[in-house]
Amino acid sequence: MTSVPSNLPGIELAPRVWTDRSELRFGFSRSSGPGGQNVNKVNTKTEMRIRLEALHGLSDKALNRFRTLVQNRMTLEGDLLMTSESQRTQEANRQECLKKLRDLLVAAQIEPKIRKKTKPSRGSKMRRIEGKREHSAKKQLRSSRFE
Repeated sequence: MTSVPSNLPGIELAPRVWTDRSELRFGFSRSSGPGGQNVNKVNTKTEMRIRLEALHGLSDKALNRFRTLVQNRMTLEGDLLMTSESQRTQEANRQECLKKLRDLLVAAQIEPKIRKKTKPSRGSKMRRIEGKREHSAKKQLRSSRFE
């Protein structure tokens, strides 16, 4: 997690994407993760919530791709919910939540390549037909015809 340039308040979540620190809300609860007896005593599971409107720096297309990526992580209130319970400390799980959010934001910023329709070349058509012809001849030799 890096800080935002001095002219922007808040924290940078991904390249050129930032939010105010107050928009990131963290909650902690008991985890089922590693830690033995410690799991039963310490609240290390981390839940991070953020409103999508609080993310700044995403283009409209990237925001739509991001919405598609996180549609199953949205709450009824419209918050994005990220959870982590794989680490032993609250801080490590907090960093893990931010890393997951960063990975999703980076993935949403990548513009998908548009497939260009192409026709098969004349040579590839001929090779395909020749392969079919050879396969047919092989099958013909296997059949036994009685007249």
